[in-house]
Amino acid sequence: MSLIKLAVFDIAGTTIKDNHEVSKALQAALAKQGHAVDLAQINPLMGYEKNLAIGQLLQMQGLASETITPQLISVIHADFVQQMLNFYTAGPAIEPLPNVEETLKALREQGIKVGINTGFSKDIADAIINRLQWREKGVIDYLIGSDEVTLGRPHPLMIQRLMQLAGITDPLQVLKAGDTEVDIHEGQNAGCRYVVGITTGIFTHEELASHHPTHLIDDMAKVLTIING
Repeated sequence: MSLIKLAVFDIAGTTIKDNHEVSKALQAALAKQGHAVDLAQINPLMGYEKNLAIGQLLQMQGLASETITPQLISVIHADFVQQMLNFYTAGPAIEPLPNVEETLKALREQGIKVGINTGFSKDIADAIINRLQWREKGVIDYLIGSDEVTLGRPHPLMIQRLMQLAGITDPLQVLKAGDTEVDIHEGQNAGCRYVVGITTGIFTHEELASHHPTHLIDDMAKVLTIING
C-alpha cells in the first residue's frame, strides 16, 4: 500500500500546456500601465501568487517603492485576470500535458486523493478545470487558488488546506509536483515526503535540480513509479 494519501499538482506547465500564454498576459497587463517587461523576467515568477509577482516585477523595473501602490497592483492584476479568463473560457482548446489525465486517474483508482493548486486566483483555476471537465471525468478531487489562503507559494498554506480537505494531518503522506522552483519550495516548506520537479514547463532539469527536489521527472507518468516504487 502506498505511503502517499494525497498528491498535489500545479496547473500551467505541470498538468496543462502553457506556451508562455500566462507570461504574455501578465506582460500585456504591465505594458498597459506603461511598464515594458521582458518575458525573461516574468517567466521565473510564474508559480507565485500573481499580485506578489506583479509587485516584484515593478520593483525590478526600478520604480520607487511609494509608487508601487496596492491600487496599481490591483489594476494590473484585474487586467491579467480578465485576459486569462477570456483565454481559458473562449480561447484555443486547452490541452493537458502528456499522460496527465491517465496518471491522475490512476492515482485516484489507488485511493490517493488528487489536489490541484496554483498561483492563479480561484476564478481562473475554475475556468480551466471546468473547461477540461476534470471533475466530471474523475481526474481530481480538490482545487484551490492562491487567493483562498493568506499567503501563496512558497508558503505551505495551500497544501495544508488540501490536507485538511483530504482529512490528512501528516505531510509525509503527501506528494507535491510542479514545474517551478516555487512549487518545489512550497512542497519542502509543507514537509511533503516527495517533492517532484517536472521539466514540462519553463525550467530546465538543471535549473530545477538546483532547488533540491526529491525527484526530477520529464513525464507525469513517472509519478506512479515514485509512489509505487
